[in-house]
Amino acid sequence: MDADIIEYYDRGGEDDRLDESLELLRTKVLLERYLPPSADVLDVGGASGVYATWLADNGHRVRLVDPVPRHVDTARALGIDAVLGDARELPEPEASHDVVLMLGPLYHLIDRADRVRALAEARRVVRPGGLVIGAAISRWTPLFEGMLRGIVDAPGFADMLREDLASGTRRGTQHLPYGFTTCYFHHPDEVAGEFTDAGLEFADLLPVEGMAHWIPDLRDRLADPARRALLLELLDSTEREPAILGATAHLLAVARRAG
Repeated sequence: MDADIIEYYDRGGEDDRLDESLELLRTKVLLERYLPPSADVLDVGGASGVYATWLADNGHRVRLVDPVPRHVDTARALGIDAVLGDARELPEPEASHDVVLMLGPLYHLIDRADRVRALAEARRVVRPGGLVIGAAISRWTPLFEGMLRGIVDAPGFADMLREDLASGTRRGTQHLPYGFTTCYFHHPDEVAGEFTDAGLEFADLLPVEGMAHWIPDLRDRLADPARRALLLELLDSTEREPAILGATAHLLAVARRAG
């Protein structure tokens, strides 16, 4: 992995980044649609264990693999079976899990060949008929975020954004106030091809937050049960509109290993 990725995540931001977030709430909603009961789940790139702990609490058997030592230590402290590993070369036997989650690795594999290799590894370790579920960041996320946060005029941002939009690739911006780290922003139209080239049967592509990620009063809405329920209802009713698929911050892809 690029050293800047390790440096970025060593800051510990993943420990609480998702707390009370729409990303976390909607990802759980979508996962619950697909996960079989009492599944053996491999959480690849599972960070500090936010999804792994939720899955374990819901009766699944979970193993977490992550390349960041700090993440593995934090997950272990939470009681999760966690090991160091790379999504492109998983330390798991063939056909050993019912579900493989990849809710982070596709963000940080810049080269398409590496993303396909990671997905092929997921296919190898999932059982025939099992699920591989991966998350991607939408190509237009930095554009929306830059405009809404008012940072498009910040020094250097426009040039970075032009590269984000043109190639989907960003490198080494973790020291900038508006930076991230080495990452890839997916165009929605390219996601299915990466899964199929890895030998998987592509099943679905869904927006996680939809356009609701960008509304200014989102935190207040999520804190109110009635307003939160309405928001989730509206997201559910519009999630299959291809014309607005790219408005989301994150995409969730679902595929299967042929039985």
